[in-house]
Amino acid sequence: MKPSAYSAASAAARVPAQPGAADAHRERDVHRSGAPDRGGDRDRGGDRGRGGSEDRARGAGEPVGAARGEHTHSEPPAPRPRVVVQRSSVRGQVLDALRTALLSGELRPGEVYSAPALGERFGVSATPVREAMQQLAVEGAVEVVPNRGFRVVRRGDRELAELAEVRALLEAPVWLRLSRTVPAERWAELRPLAESTVRAASSGCPATYAEADRAFHRAVLALAGNEQLVAIAGDVHRRAQWPPAGAGAGRGRAGLIADAHEHTALLDALIAGDQELVRALVGEHFTAAR
Repeated sequence: MKPSAYSAASAAARVPAQPGAADAHRERDVHRSGAPDRGGDRDRGGDRGRGGSEDRARGAGEPVGAARGEHTHSEPPAPRPRVVVQRSSVRGQVLDALRTALLSGELRPGEVYSAPALGERFGVSATPVREAMQQLAVEGAVEVVPNRGFRVVRRGDRELAELAEVRALLEAPVWLRLSRTVPAERWAELRPLAESTVRAASSGCPATYAEADRAFHRAVLALAGNEQLVAIAGDVHRRAQWPPAGAGAGRGRAGLIADAHEHTALLDALIAGDQELVRALVGEHFTAAR
């Protein structure tokens, strides 16, 4: 990430408001009638009968005082609201970078990292880093250490086994149900996503493969038409991808390639409508998931 990504935003310029139309109409009325502008009489009720017409004459955004007949020529124009600068794109880039560092083992389990130090590494302020870290805390990848920063969570074998079981309970029955209801041509449409997992696995980058893996599983579950299922299963899937303590970058390139080829084998069986093979491959895929 380049430092310029965060510094590109700037405050919006203020545009002065146009003079109120009510003052101009009122001055023309004074010249025609010859009557002085007696704001005090109007304050005592002299303008009660003309309230509707003055409301119509008063321009949008004009100071309230103009509705009472007060001169507002010397008052400064009301400022327009400031434009709120969104940092979502910067935070998103930082979040992606942190996820990559976690999956690659660059950020090690058990270590504490401060937002200012990470911000200096990424060339941004500490604020988007802190926001991204808060999201990772929600996902279970890090935990907050008061007055210090964020500690990368140590993942044990038991936790990973529990997550794999939850994934199997959520996804496997849906895959089997969809195998009986989704036509072959719909499964064929997922071929590019399955092949992308193979390419990502061949690169040997855990972060690249993790994204491609989730994209394929998300597309399969989306066929069920249940958005809540897709969201919950996706969250569990992401949690299961964080590497355990002492595992470095988690599964090696060979493990990633083997997992990716299970996707293509499953898709072939689904397109062929081979229910027995689908059942066997689904069980193997989610049992081996770590």
